[in-house]
Amino acid sequence: MSELKKGPFWITNTLTRKKEEFIPQAPPHVGLYVCGPTVYSDVHLGNVRTFTTFDLLYRWLLHLGYKVRYVRNITDVGHLVGDIDEGEDKIAKRARLEQLEPMEIVQKYTNGFHDVMRLFNVLSPSIEPTATGHLIEQIDMVKRIIDHGYGYEANGSVYFDVPKFAEKHAYGELSGRKIDELMTNTRDTEGMDEKRSPLDFAIWKKADPIHLMKWPSPWGEGFPGWHLECSAMSTKYLGLTFDIHGGGMDLKFPHHECEIAQSIAADGQAPVRYWMHGNMLTVNGRKMAKSEGNGFTPEELVTGNHKLLDRGYSPMTVRFFMLQCHYASTLDFSNAALQAAEKGLERLMAAVNTVQKLKPSGSDDGGTVELEQRCYAAMNDDLNSPVMIAELFEGVRLINSVNDGKIAIGEGAIARLKHLFHAMVFEVLGLQQETAAAGDDTALDGLVKVFIQMRADAKAKKDFAASDRLRDQLLALGIVLKDTKEGTTWERA
Repeated sequence: MSELKKGPFWITNTLTRKKEEFIPQAPPHVGLYVCGPTVYSDVHLGNVRTFTTFDLLYRWLLHLGYKVRYVRNITDVGHLVGDIDEGEDKIAKRARLEQLEPMEIVQKYTNGFHDVMRLFNVLSPSIEPTATGHLIEQIDMVKRIIDHGYGYEANGSVYFDVPKFAEKHAYGELSGRKIDELMTNTRDTEGMDEKRSPLDFAIWKKADPIHLMKWPSPWGEGFPGWHLECSAMSTKYLGLTFDIHGGGMDLKFPHHECEIAQSIAADGQAPVRYWMHGNMLTVNGRKMAKSEGNGFTPEELVTGNHKLLDRGYSPMTVRFFMLQCHYASTLDFSNAALQAAEKGLERLMAAVNTVQKLKPSGSDDGGTVELEQRCYAAMNDDLNSPVMIAELFEGVRLINSVNDGKIAIGEGAIARLKHLFHAMVFEVLGLQQETAAAGDDTALDGLVKVFIQMRADAKAKKDFAASDRLRDQLLALGIVLKDTKEGTTWERA
């Protein structure tokens, strides 16, 4: 790949609050870690945006020729309902509610998460470790933290001593929090728990007798703290210091702040060179949340089965809509915005098809070299996908003008357009053609199978109304489902 295309690539580092040139510590290898889902419920659209953001990063790094080890974890224990060392484990709570084993909950919602990632064409990571699969590494990290004087045991639990750590290290640097302000804003814990300071957090939590998920440790039966798993698994697979750590901005504090502290306390060095955080979703200007009644699931968005949606939108329309906004900016969902994205995607995909039919009619390059330069410059500028997409639409105008005979360009320019649009639309943006060619049901089959799995998940939850609704919506689109002993199949009506 030419130096022109390769970069430099600049990313905004949350830790330094500056845009920095990305220089991997061991080129061409890149270590990338992204916080994955806590698998206790269906994946929501905010998750989809986060994983689409880092899918774009992963794809761009691969396109630039880097060899990327992408690690994205599955949190299957340790994430408490209160997120502050209080309450029941989220997975254990859901297991009680659904009267299932915790690992049944984990498997069920991990399967659902993978289904949604496939629906939106999010690439699988290189490694997808689970917290329960790395208990030995987490216990060892707790031991190292204690040995270095930054952890203490209290009644079977182990806590991280934040004030002691802050005496020598910059706790709060990532999120911009000052420890004095944090102390002022926390409640007095005297007599309320075993913590020495209200800022301290659990790295190993004692399990009560009825707790469903617990393991033996040097401190008694218990389970790891939520923050601990990412520190243990990221450094296990990527080294004590690695290149990029990503996640949603809601994880900066306390989760990522605690990760940094744990790694420094255990191993004496900061774990991450570049921190990246994606922004949140809003709906009609208001934060997306279940309590607001505006939290769409991917299923609701695709089927249109939500009071705030005029109709359903295809997965690629939603992906394209997300990529039209910079990952660090708030993204606001509305029917008008989704419908505009739908029309834009149709124009883009029409041009992708048209460019394959173009014939040379002159020798001019039509500005295609500069177009290519601008596309690469946009992506190398902190993954500026909205600017890159705008440049592609300049290319769409050129393609249509050539096709209409208004502009004459040469064979080399046509070849450059074909390569550029294939690379940027399919490889980098990760978009897919959503209409199968006549006689070719491969793409349609994959899409219908995702809906069949959604229907099966609805049945498993005994939500038969949702199951019937999915079947009827497919029927309205000309797809007939047939339930057999071997499973569910489909055919055209």
